[in-house]
Amino acid sequence: MKLAKKECVVMLLAGGQGSRLGALTTKIAKPSVPFGGKYRIIDFALSNCVNSGLDTIGVLTQYQPLTLNSYIGDGKSWDLDRMYGGIQILPPYQRVADSEWYLGTANSIYQNINFIDQYAPEYVLILSGDHIYKMNYSIMIDFHKEIDADCTISVIDVPIKEASRFGILSSDESGKIIDFEEKPKKPKSTQASMGIYVFKWSKLKKYLEIDDKTPGSSSDFGKDVIPLMLRANEKMYAYKFNGYWKDVGTIDSLWQANMDLLGENSFELSDDWIIYSRHAEKPPHYVGKDAVINNSIVSEGAVILGAVENSIIFSGVIIGENAVVRDSVIMADVEINKNCVINYSIIDEMVKIGANLKIGRPMGEDSEITVIPRESVINNMGGII
Repeated sequence: MKLAKKECVVMLLAGGQGSRLGALTTKIAKPSVPFGGKYRIIDFALSNCVNSGLDTIGVLTQYQPLTLNSYIGDGKSWDLDRMYGGIQILPPYQRVADSEWYLGTANSIYQNINFIDQYAPEYVLILSGDHIYKMNYSIMIDFHKEIDADCTISVIDVPIKEASRFGILSSDESGKIIDFEEKPKKPKSTQASMGIYVFKWSKLKKYLEIDDKTPGSSSDFGKDVIPLMLRANEKMYAYKFNGYWKDVGTIDSLWQANMDLLGENSFELSDDWIIYSRHAEKPPHYVGKDAVINNSIVSEGAVILGAVENSIIFSGVIIGENAVVRDSVIMADVEINKNCVINYSIIDEMVKIGANLKIGRPMGEDSEITVIPRESVINNMGGII
């Protein structure tokens, strides 16, 4: 069935396991991980789409999708509950002869060619649902159209010591891509792919079909489709992004991105580029007469009776009398009882911590971030139940 034409359809990859986030993703997908006091990671890509005037979005889910599917719902929180277009969840599905998981990022798009075709778009924007940033995609799409590119990849400069974690490309003075390598051991440049691609749909469809017929392909954009297009001499350009962008794929990077909300000139949430989220309405946070809060974000519904320093406190958190929380991320509905000391930690949602306990070591060169899994109960003996 053909629907009315859309110039650009967004495909948002949100099925990743996020295994490097350890205990935080044993029950939920990486894009569902809470962030910044009231958000989940996927809020940033969704809000960027809405703020950029893009209203037709397919969200591709796979690993532990229940929380993510429930969170997105009908898309109303992002003004995406549309009769035409809007947001649609796209899990793997059974086809005529077989049923299979998405085999890679490119295969997930290939399996949803019919979803895209019904809108007959000229362009497809591919996004990852697991990065923290603000970006006006419409400017990148305009750049893509002006130079008549077949593929445009958004890039950001990274330190050379970190470059091997990313897809690294080299481009000439005009921005034309001349080399691309996925997670190279010896990077040739510091231009890192942000996992944001604009394609001409006719070109992308062609190469997805070629990739599907290629024996041994991992069906991944960075490993297979992008190099295939480059070898075929398609017009591929780099779009340089100069703003804040963080791949929160590790415990350290997730903690740092939260802390960046507290630093000067780091990452600002309170400006005109609104990040929308879906969260239950709760009463204002309460700060007791003996409580102390320094350089922290405290969300609605939290009750602070102790001390909070350099930390992110989500909604519904209770911090008891004489408890101290430093350099930590405390997610929604955590209960920290009296006289506890929490240092350099990420405490996942709905954890209960008994009185008089110490968790985590003070931040320093030899310290590692302590992570307490979702719904854990820590008793007075320090064990996790």
